[in-house]
Amino acid sequence: MSVDLALTRDQLLDHARALPAAPRIMAELCELLQDINTDLDQIALVIRADPALAARMIRISNSVVYGGDWQVASIDEAVNRVGFEEVLRLVGTASVAGFVDRSLALYGLEVEDLRSSLLMHALAAESLARWNAVDANAAYTAGLLRAMGMMVLDRAARGRLPEGLAYSPLQFATYGEWENRRFGLGSPDVTRMVLDEWRFPPDIVTAIEEQMLPRPASYDNPFACLLNLAGAIVLDAGVALPGERELWTVTPQKLAGAGLDEGQFVAAAEDARAHYTRMSAGL
Repeated sequence: MSVDLALTRDQLLDHARALPAAPRIMAELCELLQDINTDLDQIALVIRADPALAARMIRISNSVVYGGDWQVASIDEAVNRVGFEEVLRLVGTASVAGFVDRSLALYGLEVEDLRSSLLMHALAAESLARWNAVDANAAYTAGLLRAMGMMVLDRAARGRLPEGLAYSPLQFATYGEWENRRFGLGSPDVTRMVLDEWRFPPDIVTAIEEQMLPRPASYDNPFACLLNLAGAIVLDAGVALPGERELWTVTPQKLAGAGLDEGQFVAAAEDARAHYTRMSAGL
């Protein structure tokens, strides 16, 4: 099948490298947070490597979300204020405010809508992971970075793909259908390409690649099923992306694949919505 715009791996990775550094820092933090011997000083050192991210973290840690009796002025104070358990969530909120730095014109998505959807997806995935064997920090990270391929494709194709060939929900039910018609590959494939390049943990990379459950074998991946079910929570919260809404359903097969029951799903959804109300103030 012919495509409208063929993009090479090198072209896509060049545009990925132009993204802010925050996602790569999250990969380092995921690794640190899995080590019980990691202390807050080590975490602060990693975050300071990206001054823009550090500045956003300080600002958010001084917001009403984390408000204390004093204003923090350094990343060390910010990290110590929120503590070990909360630090990745704080980094994630600061990251999504940074690396989602523009609207996706070809997808018809405004920047605030994309930020809100990704934050909710991350919180939903994290909440679901507390009920099964998936690492909660990994689930949060996957939810936050799951649309990385969309951001790269939009940057790579903007100005090269005619406006009339942009995504239209009247022509394509999902982003995946449109992406494959226009570029010959989908955004989950691009996300895998980028996250592999940045050396993210394989379980996160594979879960994002399989999040739409495109083949029967995908249901054998509990992490991928969890990420898909998190989308149903995002949809119920009213912040799902238009070209993904029909993919986010709750079925017995998905629940079984994720190792969850309906009661656990409902409890996780309530928890995620509460966290979203709190964290979205930080954005």
